[in-house]
Amino acid sequence: MTSTSTAAGSRATVHGYPRQGPNRELKKAVEGYWKGRVDADALKETAARLRRATWQQLAGAGIHEVPTGDFSYYDHVLDTSVMVGAIPARHRAAVDADALDGYFAMARGTQDVAPLEMTKWFDTNYHYLVPELGPDAAFAANWGKQVAELKEALALGLTARPVLLGPITYLLLAKPAPSVASDFQPLTLLDRLLPVYAQVLRELRAAGAQWVQLDEPALVQDQPPAVLSAAGRAYRELGGLTDRPKLLIASYFDRLGDALPVLAKAPVDGLALDFTGPAHANLRDLAAVGGLPGKRLVAGVVDGRNVWINDLGKSAATLATLLGLAGEVDVAPSCSLLHVPLDAAAERDVDTQVARWLAFARQKTAEVVTLARGLTEGTDAIAAQLAANRADLLSRATSALTRDPAVRARSAAVTAADTRRSLPYAQRAAAQRARLRLPLLPTTTIGSFPQTVELRTARADLRAGRIDTQGYEERIEAEIREVVSFQEKTGIDVLVHGEPERNDMVQYFAEQLSGYLATQHGWVQSYGTRYVRPPILAGDVSRPDPMTVRWTRYAQSLTDRPVKGMLTGPVTMLAWSFVRDDQPLAQTARQVALALRDEVNDLEAAGSSVIQVDEPALRETLPLRGDGHEAYLAWATEAFRLTTGGVRPDTQIHTHMCYAEFGDILRAIDDLDADVISLEAARSHMQVAGELATVGYPREVGPGVYDIHSPRVPSAEEATALLRKGLEAIPAERLWVNPDCGLKTRGWPEVRTSLEHLVAAAREIRAGLTMSS
Repeated sequence: MTSTSTAAGSRATVHGYPRQGPNRELKKAVEGYWKGRVDADALKETAARLRRATWQQLAGAGIHEVPTGDFSYYDHVLDTSVMVGAIPARHRAAVDADALDGYFAMARGTQDVAPLEMTKWFDTNYHYLVPELGPDAAFAANWGKQVAELKEALALGLTARPVLLGPITYLLLAKPAPSVASDFQPLTLLDRLLPVYAQVLRELRAAGAQWVQLDEPALVQDQPPAVLSAAGRAYRELGGLTDRPKLLIASYFDRLGDALPVLAKAPVDGLALDFTGPAHANLRDLAAVGGLPGKRLVAGVVDGRNVWINDLGKSAATLATLLGLAGEVDVAPSCSLLHVPLDAAAERDVDTQVARWLAFARQKTAEVVTLARGLTEGTDAIAAQLAANRADLLSRATSALTRDPAVRARSAAVTAADTRRSLPYAQRAAAQRARLRLPLLPTTTIGSFPQTVELRTARADLRAGRIDTQGYEERIEAEIREVVSFQEKTGIDVLVHGEPERNDMVQYFAEQLSGYLATQHGWVQSYGTRYVRPPILAGDVSRPDPMTVRWTRYAQSLTDRPVKGMLTGPVTMLAWSFVRDDQPLAQTARQVALALRDEVNDLEAAGSSVIQVDEPALRETLPLRGDGHEAYLAWATEAFRLTTGGVRPDTQIHTHMCYAEFGDILRAIDDLDADVISLEAARSHMQVAGELATVGYPREVGPGVYDIHSPRVPSAEEATALLRKGLEAIPAERLWVNPDCGLKTRGWPEVRTSLEHLVAAAREIRAGLTMSS
């Protein structure tokens, strides 16, 4: 883009924004409502105040068109289910009785009614609630939320664009309801769903919407002709409505590929495309289809998923090229800013040099505004910003903080032998059985136990200097004693120390590894009211000192039963961090794996006979398009094996995965060469057990029987039924009994009862198997 290559009135906009507020006000209000400390009116007022503040902040920063409808009490996919009337039969009475309580019951369940299944939103760490649909689904438009939030923004004098999840993506994200045949295809309901979307669009138009955005991220995945045909049909129908706002179809996270010509030809008014990372190929593909003459293009040139500053010069060049490919070009982040923290300026403890390299939601908004101004007025108008940006980029590229020659030399010296156990699985399994002497259907938990107020207070007291390190460690030891004692009394076979010292399964390790930075206020929504602070991976990674050995050794000293050493795996350490974008992920993964290998070896040397290396992010990090799968899975599984490949044959390696669709990575799960894998399975009714059996998975498996993301306590009968279903797929000698995930977000009363029921279920089935043999 030169000073003479300009667009008349290019607008700055965003697809969505962090929901929680600067101090996580939404989390506190929602959890207060659940506990009865906040009434519905107060919760709604907090939500309205946060929406107003967000819109006004965006407008004040120079955003010309603010999004509405992206705000959610829990999840935007659940909001869409409510909008189209897709309420599961088991929840209808609750929704009819009280819409807000019914909404939360679908998200969290009640003691009597199970919640909707939860899984990852594409390749992010955000979790959505999976719609349940069947052939008898009867949709009905419920536009109240969408219209009300639009009116709120318009009343502030703002230009607003409602954002909806598009009908194709909604149906592709859905699953057959539990009572429906597993081969039912929700996309067959499209003709029934489109009139509901048409009605919502009409109501939004009547309320003052000039534009409505329909998000279709599922179309960046490899889709068969039937899906592409359905997309074309959907947008011919919606685009052909006479009484509608202008339609902007948005995609993000990757290139549209074969879906791009379908949407470009549709009678809609604009497209929003991602032009960052692999999605930069959208530029080539858009030119190949002849562009979008006479239509609006919202160009996502600022990465909405990572925290590094934008290369404004490169983005400006991309925008300059796009000027000739559309009737009008506006500027935006690549996707909703939901996936990044709110404000880098709040991070006062970050090294000042590194702070220059960071851009959170507010800084990315400023980048978008700057680029839109440059597109409208020419680069001379933003010359100062471009110069400052070049200096910041150079600072990062030349900083010694990002390079460690010793780490790079060690990584380069890795051989194939380093990534293999010394014996094949069958021989290892025999050695482990002889060493551990576990019963049939051994019971365990995934790692963490409830993070109590007392534990959080102890960490806060240590940070504030109210207690010293010795006082803090005494509190942690007391908690470990309680956790170990409870597990022994309950009858759990393989124990954990409960992880009381850990604030987060990634952040805890990041704070002890070189190359990582921790934030104080960098909260990002994972699901519902669960927020995490992803660390920032800025440089080469190594482990200066042992990280977990002290606590695992202490726990093991309290019991004769095996206590698992607990680590987070290399892929998850990357996926749940903001990773460096200046070198290949595979290279970074190898560095992290070597650091974790040191910890695994030290745990074994300290006496650990069972070591768990969690990889819940293995599936979510899978590239959205198939042409990237093989290369990713090769380095991802190698990194895991590099982490665990140095232990003895009789040391049992566990791994854990949760809340993802595992069918796409079954071969990779085998390639990890873990001895035992535990997986989320309660909400999906043991689906993954059948999938593993279908591919002949030969190792031990623990499909979860306790859904820990719901406050409900499963009965012993319920756990028994799930175990029996698991036994239909996995033989008893290879089946473990465990919850779906760690227990840190639950309270002690529900955990005690749930684990007692879990152990009772295992004992009942174990006794029956023993008698029958």
